[in-house]
Amino acid sequence: MREVLKDLVEAVEAGHTVGLGTVVRTFRSAPRPAGASMMVDAGGLAVGSVSGGCVEGALYELATDVAQDGKPVLQRYGISDDDAFEVGLTCGGIIDVFVEAVSKQTFPELPLVAAEVDADRPVAVVTVIEHPDPAWLGRHLVVHPDGFEGSLGSDRADHAVSDDSMGLLAAGRNSTLMYGPDGERRGDGMRVFVASFAPQPRMLVFGAIDFAAAVAKQGSFLGYRVTVCDARAVFATKARFPVADEVVVEWPHRYLQAQLDAGLIDARTVICVLTHDPKFDVPLLEVALRHDVAYVGAMGSRKTHDDRLDRLREAGVSDVELEKLSSPIGLDLGSRTPEETAVSIAAEIISLRWGGKGGRLSGLAARIHHVPLADAAHEDQHGHEDRAGEAG
Repeated sequence: MREVLKDLVEAVEAGHTVGLGTVVRTFRSAPRPAGASMMVDAGGLAVGSVSGGCVEGALYELATDVAQDGKPVLQRYGISDDDAFEVGLTCGGIIDVFVEAVSKQTFPELPLVAAEVDADRPVAVVTVIEHPDPAWLGRHLVVHPDGFEGSLGSDRADHAVSDDSMGLLAAGRNSTLMYGPDGERRGDGMRVFVASFAPQPRMLVFGAIDFAAAVAKQGSFLGYRVTVCDARAVFATKARFPVADEVVVEWPHRYLQAQLDAGLIDARTVICVLTHDPKFDVPLLEVALRHDVAYVGAMGSRKTHDDRLDRLREAGVSDVELEKLSSPIGLDLGSRTPEETAVSIAAEIISLRWGGKGGRLSGLAARIHHVPLADAAHEDQHGHEDRAGEAG
């Protein structure tokens, strides 16, 4: 919903009823992740996308009808047996799209969601997408770390779903959850979709060198909030790193520790250490490897890497902690230039995030998209069928 939120709020606040379609489940090679949305406003303007063009025409008609009659629909789109290019997904994937009518009456908490997102505060929107009682369909719960607003239909359901949604929000994940009709944890009949609006994940780039400029560009392109940090003021300047959200002059380990103490580092944070200088690297990696972050990579040759490991062990870093370190940094792409190296680093981050192996897709016979281990475990616990996505 994030990509259409501004237009959605403007239309609803103007008193209009909008047709909104949101991808709530994906199977196989779906083109867009769970959380991708498309809205059709009162004037017939379509904003957003759920499939990159494959089913938007059919969804446009459905969203228009739902906006008029107010009856939510859970629609599945896959390959059409009659004509795969007419309505189906040519990529061979399958998506479930929940289509609802959004107005001041159906979603009074929408301005609250927009305000939280604008303020960069974490918030999740829970929507009932399946229920034996049609009156529950389309009801919303707005969940944040301190509580929730709205109601799905009962106190039991509200508290059970909000508790689980907080876990998804903390991880910045979208997913479907299944319960009994009244929120029973052991049961089925009610399915909800949780859309998490978490602040941008962070990329911390240490070492104000040419490679850092290229890595910062890649990080920004991938949606990270990028910080470049170096103790040398002559190199750490905004002019050299215009793409970075912030450029900090500070000893790397001091900056990282201060960010940890302030609660500004989470499990989605990626850390790229590019200084390959022991006086910077070792104190910094001592801090980084002892905390729960998504990725810690360090640049350097094999010889530099071996020397770095010896120094870290002497500093008391355990072998278990050292296993978190990606060094030499990046995937083996044969990179030569800073830009090519930045691509290899970005590729490694993506591979670790989604469980990819880094090989050529042309040589694979198995499915292309992977389910991250954490998501797979969560699906097993809750009986999910879908591939969960990151926060929209």
